Amino acid sequence: MIHYAAETFTPDERDVLRRYVTNLRQPVFALVNLPEVVKGALFARYSRTHKTLRRLLLDEFVDDLDISGDETIDATVGVERAEQLYQRVFVEYGDDSVAQLGAVHLACEQASNLLTKILERGRLMSYLEQSTRYLAYDERVQGRYRYHRPPSVMSSAVGTRFIGDVDRMFDAYGDMVRRMTAWLTDHHDAAKGGTVSSVTAKGGDLARRRAIRAQAFDAARGLLPAASLSNVGIFGSGQAYEALLLRMRAHPLPEARSYAQLMLTELRKVIPSFLRRVDQPDRGIVWSDYLEANRVAMDEFVAELFDDETPEPVPEVVLTDWDPVGEEKMLAAMLFPYTDLPESQIAARVREMTEAQRLDLVQRYAGERTNRRHRPSRALERIDYRFDVLGDYGSFRDLQRHRLLTIEWQPLGPRHGYVVPGLVDAAGGGEAYDEVMELSAEMYDALADAVGPLEASYAVAMAYRVRYSMQFNAREAMHMIELRSQPQGHEDYRRIVTEMYRQIAEVAGHRAVAAMLSHVDLSQGVLGRLGAEEATERRRSAEPA
Repeated sequence: MIHYAAETFTPDERDVLRRYVTNLRQPVFALVNLPEVVKGALFARYSRTHKTLRRLLLDEFVDDLDISGDETIDATVGVERAEQLYQRVFVEYGDDSVAQLGAVHLACEQASNLLTKILERGRLMSYLEQSTRYLAYDERVQGRYRYHRPPSVMSSAVGTRFIGDVDRMFDAYGDMVRRMTAWLTDHHDAAKGGTVSSVTAKGGDLARRRAIRAQAFDAARGLLPAASLSNVGIFGSGQAYEALLLRMRAHPLPEARSYAQLMLTELRKVIPSFLRRVDQPDRGIVWSDYLEANRVAMDEFVAELFDDETPEPVPEVVLTDWDPVGEEKMLAAMLFPYTDLPESQIAARVREMTEAQRLDLVQRYAGERTNRRHRPSRALERIDYRFDVLGDYGSFRDLQRHRLLTIEWQPLGPRHGYVVPGLVDAAGGGEAYDEVMELSAEMYDALADAVGPLEASYAVAMAYRVRYSMQFNAREAMHMIELRSQPQGHEDYRRIVTEMYRQIAEVAGHRAVAAMLSHVDLSQGVLGRLGAEEATERRRSAEPA
């Protein structure tokens, strides 16, 4: 049985919480009887605090709620009547679209970094995950570091070693954060050209300290194991939750299957009819069995086909597939909604256009993008790119959350080596970093022998590389590459997406597409977060008291 730390509350706090959460002890619970704006604000605050959602609600939101007359509120009020309606429409008539009408905010806490990737796989859901950038992960809860302890590992011959080695990884992480904080403090002036901004000076150094803290966490996060626990806020429809639960119940990771049951229990308190099929033998169970059977069949086939092969050395980012005439197709798509001509006729005219006309068309379509959030319309979806990426697991976690694309990843292990952040080397922390990587790899090997390679992945440090493929259209490229190339981003994923940008322009030769990505930031700097923190301080200082 998996152990989850249970919070304690005073009798008065329990009385308040019962009105707004579906349970007081389990790591999975739903929010009820709250305005949508409050739910959204709670989840937004969730990613930048050590507090659990229940504690956050008590400490920072309850005082702003009008709870007069709420004493009789029951989390199940109205559910029975709604269930009768949905039973008739959803179950009897089979109208799956009805399950898109009911949505739930679900708090998923104490989930490992292997499980969070499973939780965040679906496209039609919204996620907000606890950040490694704003929180120190070496803080203990009830005397223990926050990482998953798989029952199979704990009952194995290497269970005690697992605890000792992972604790050492967390110790090393804390040491690295302190080392990087000291080094960045000494070097931030050089990163800003030897000047201190007026905001920093006036604001009592707050922006600078926040930037240093975020950068130190970024540099050290690769030392954390995949077993590290995180909190994820999920908002999705009943249909999306059903699909997620069916996948989780078929997943080979025991933590995923166990957590699926916790989620199902809580979701049925809010949208029971939408999830009625999940564990029915002739519906959800046979569906999950289908998914599992396919996975097993593929594992067997691949094991036989590639039995003697080892990975060939390849660059970190490789553009593996694109359409050589994709830009012409994109130009035709730009023109299509503005004419009454068939697409074939538009395409023929595009082929006759001069280079100057094509550039004029692209500039008119993209417009004056004064902000990276200003994105042109769907013609950019006419052209696709597929990349093979071999990057560190930490940056994969960030890029995996982009949903309007197709992403697949391979099992996590130490076989592909690891990435040492440039700042760590600059601060003289490379040797200490290497020691943790060696410890992680040795622990993985021991666990693989004891419980198999899947659960051995819990011991793998996030600096180790994982192979994944990403396929996306030019519109998603604009969103993802511009966002992830910003100076405040982690150096590892900045490097990956800027290389994608270069290959779109130079390997695919799609320079018109690259030209539209006008907010890609290729700058370098030690303290890239400082500008964002200063902008935050400016906004705060401008707000009325």
